[in-house]
Amino acid sequence: MEICVIGAGYVGLTSAVVFARLGHKVTCVDKDSEKIKKLNEGSITIFEPGLEKLLVGFNRNISFSEDIEDAIGRAETILIAVGTPQLPDGEADLQFVNEVILTIANTIYSHKTIITKSTVPIGTNDKLVEILLELEVKRSRFHIVSNPEFLREGSAVKDMLHPDKIVVGLEDHDQQSLIKLKQLYYGINAPFVVTSLKGAEMIKYASNSFLATKISFMNEMARICDVFNVDIMDVAKGIGSDPRIGSEFLQAGIGYGGSCFPKDLQSLIYTSKKQEILPKLLMATEEINQTQVDVYMDKLKSYIPNLTDKKITVLGLSFKPNTDDIRSSPAIRLIHKLVAHNAKVHVYDPKAKYETTNVIQFHHVNDALNDTDCIIVATDWDEFLYLDWNDIKRRVNENIVLDTRNFLNRNKVEKHGFTYVGLGRSRNETKLPE
Repeated sequence: MEICVIGAGYVGLTSAVVFARLGHKVTCVDKDSEKIKKLNEGSITIFEPGLEKLLVGFNRNISFSEDIEDAIGRAETILIAVGTPQLPDGEADLQFVNEVILTIANTIYSHKTIITKSTVPIGTNDKLVEILLELEVKRSRFHIVSNPEFLREGSAVKDMLHPDKIVVGLEDHDQQSLIKLKQLYYGINAPFVVTSLKGAEMIKYASNSFLATKISFMNEMARICDVFNVDIMDVAKGIGSDPRIGSEFLQAGIGYGGSCFPKDLQSLIYTSKKQEILPKLLMATEEINQTQVDVYMDKLKSYIPNLTDKKITVLGLSFKPNTDDIRSSPAIRLIHKLVAHNAKVHVYDPKAKYETTNVIQFHHVNDALNDTDCIIVATDWDEFLYLDWNDIKRRVNENIVLDTRNFLNRNKVEKHGFTYVGLGRSRNETKLPE
């Protein structure tokens, strides 16, 4: 199948490379000429484990171009994978999607299956049909399909190759696009969830909103556990063993971030309010997430009341491990608050970069830790599990370690004379009878 993927970001690039692996002829287009140049040289422009290797292995089936009109003209299937950034009021900005639709309208001379992978508000795909018809595109020349992505940054290749479902939203009376989608995904073993255009859009938003809510729920439980001297890790283990709840997304911490959860939750809140529905649960989820960094700041200040001129080392910048993405990262929000309290902030991250005033980023973790007054683990990179605490003890001024991800081996940290600080981490040790 000849495919045109529009957008070479996380979703577009991963989709393009995986479809090339499945044997399709793929042209991935993007406006960024420097990005296209690097991709044609076999070098990806994002950090995503396994993606570059896959690109090199199947480069005979994929090409990259800035010529969107040519790519659309040759393709029978078009995937829209452009960004839908958040506007200040929470609404999703559809300018890039609309630009693509206008280009398609001016370029379409034969039937195209137009697949929307971009996350778009409920009703958007129906609107795209209306726009194409208003632009006098013949109805026989296109079908719109909603095929939302469920890729996690850091494991996008795995998620694309081994999805738990493939959601397909179809127009009313569309009898042919499902066949086309099954051809597109041939070789991937996953059930198809077939619904309407609005249904597919809603599934995407509901999925991310529910996962965000689980995270905020556990973070609120951690606040309560902190007061009652209960270990949130025990609570997570206890409720996670219930199959009705499940163990995923029950790790309390500093909050969620990234390009999806914050944006999608706020977009659904905005859309709901526009329809005169007050989504109280979603609003509470967002509020807990926004204030979780403040809770950790209060915890830090209970150990260091005056942060002025204190050297604080923050380990981790990205919103999660195995990515260099710092969009809506709680680590960045934490750094901003430390700077506002006049702390001297040193940072280290294996992949992510963040350039700003009053913050010094180091290329090696030991350099960032020298003479520090407090260590904060803000992203749970595996590298931080294997820190040499005996060596670190000789480097630091003070022995405080704030673990905002409940990630470190507490006993190991405390064994080397450090004060381990967490949220909802009981200091009681229950010993089982021998």
